[in-house]
Amino acid sequence: MPPRNKDSKGRIIHASKSQDQDCYEGERLDRLLQSIQRKIESARLMMDDSMCLPEKMWFKQQFAIGVNEVTRVLERMPPVTPMAPTTPPLMPVTPLAPSLASNRTKAPYIGLQAVLIASDCNPRWLSKHLPSLALSRKVPLIFLKDNKGASLRLGQLVQLKTAIAIGVKAKGNAINQLIDEILRGNTIQLGIECLNSIPVLTTAHGQVHR
Repeated sequence: MPPRNKDSKGRIIHASKSQDQDCYEGERLDRLLQSIQRKIESARLMMDDSMCLPEKMWFKQQFAIGVNEVTRVLERMPPVTPMAPTTPPLMPVTPLAPSLASNRTKAPYIGLQAVLIASDCNPRWLSKHLPSLALSRKVPLIFLKDNKGASLRLGQLVQLKTAIAIGVKAKGNAINQLIDEILRGNTIQLGIECLNSIPVLTTAHGQVHR
């Protein structure tokens, strides 16, 4: 049974249904990718020379690249559940000693603001699980479609041959501001219908980045 969530009016939203079933394609896709590319180039140029990182490492700091990496980051994000009444603890919680607390300190975790998906990827099942997983974390999906070439164009954003999915990490930078504008413009894709509407491809060219 697909996971169920509720919208702002309390209506149930199924992961198998989309609020907006069209994909970014044609001129809309061109404008979207050009806007993101400009923000990436601008963010790179604004980096302090002392903070300059190799290109590959910098991209990894800004994005979760590939289906496997996007899946890992989404799984680490806590699922969004309805607020439940809290009850006071039965016993006071004893804080950890400073030495123990310091040993358990981890690097700050960064979740995803949104996920871009090539809806015409081959094979299609590679990204089939992402809509329901993202929906459970309330992470919006942006579907791209370009006559079986969306993964090629998505890969160009991060200097790779292909990329089926790219997650935008929530870091509060210029790239996030652009994605926020896109999402507030009601151009987000939250469902799975777009993936289902694409026929399974029989051939693939080049390496697929998973």
